[in-house]
Amino acid sequence: MYAVIKTAGKQYKVSEGQVLRLPTLQGEVGSSVEFGEVLHLGGDNPVLGEPTVANASVSAKIMRHGRDRKILVYKFRRRKGYEKMRGHRQGFTEVRIESISQGK
Repeated sequence: MYAVIKTAGKQYKVSEGQVLRLPTLQGEVGSSVEFGEVLHLGGDNPVLGEPTVANASVSAKIMRHGRDRKILVYKFRRRKGYEKMRGHRQGFTEVRIESISQGK
């Protein structure tokens, strides 16, 4: 069974036992988090949400928090003497999907 969840304005296809990186979530390492916006449940009896599946939820356990590798952003205008370099490191939370419940 798999589910499509929405968090932080993005959609993710998840299944039980999967480990994935999401944009930073609030919570301590080892605590659990619930995703209530389930857009689709797949498997033997697929259910499509309109826009979300009623009473469905996905629970996950926070494994760790961290920051991704640095992305360099370089801007310049040729022949004008303008150049600017910036760096950015995006924060993330790594979670393991514990269960997907359909909730009748």
